[in-house]
Amino acid sequence: MKDKKAFSRRIGDFLAGKGFYVVLLICTAIIGISAWILLSTGNKMGTTDAGSIASSAPDSQDVMVSSNDDILNLPIENVIDIKPEVSPNPSGTAMPSAAPNQSNPGMKASAEDEEKSAPVMSKELSFVWPITGEIAVVYSVDELIYNKTMSDWRIHDGIDIKGLLGTKIVSAADGTVTDLIDDDLLGTTVIIDHGNGLKSIYANLAKTPVVKKDDKVAMGAVIGAVGDTALGETCEVSHLHFAMTKDDAPVDPCKYLPK
Repeated sequence: MKDKKAFSRRIGDFLAGKGFYVVLLICTAIIGISAWILLSTGNKMGTTDAGSIASSAPDSQDVMVSSNDDILNLPIENVIDIKPEVSPNPSGTAMPSAAPNQSNPGMKASAEDEEKSAPVMSKELSFVWPITGEIAVVYSVDELIYNKTMSDWRIHDGIDIKGLLGTKIVSAADGTVTDLIDDDLLGTTVIIDHGNGLKSIYANLAKTPVVKKDDKVAMGAVIGAVGDTALGETCEVSHLHFAMTKDDAPVDPCKYLPK
């Protein structure tokens, strides 16, 4: 019993003295050895994984094709058609045009040529009455009008303006004489083209007009005289049969004549 107490006392004295530092050194060594073992194990595992990955990857040189001949010798399923990627050009983006060079005489001449070649806007047409008088028969293409001479109902594509035989008839507007016709029903007829699809028609004129085809006439120029050549309107009072067309379709002359 005394030996045990003596041994315990010796151990206590040892720990209280230099023994404490010995135990501390042993613990530090154990910790250092454990850390070294863990690091060594980790490095070996990393080396093994990297080696396995490298061994499983194909050799890039085995896949590369060095020439067009090699491509031709490959099976068709191994050839990949690689097309260059092209960035789309936004549809709303326009390339800026070059500013005209004011000092370039060629550019100036081109501008002058374009100005000369540009169509000249025709002045707005104005009309006058071809003869002064009352309207005996009105324009009517939607409703039939009774014709005394023919004893039937028919449309009337113009207006009949009263006028004594021999009264001068003038052009309603500037234009070109396109036709002189001896119509079976409307008699001697003059047609004038005023442009923009508009034409004026003067019928029941005296036998011989004072204009001929292709004549240029001004507004108010005399083209003929009131006659009695319209066999389809002989029962009407003496008059000028005046009509107009727009793109060869009849229109009411009163929409163009001044009030």
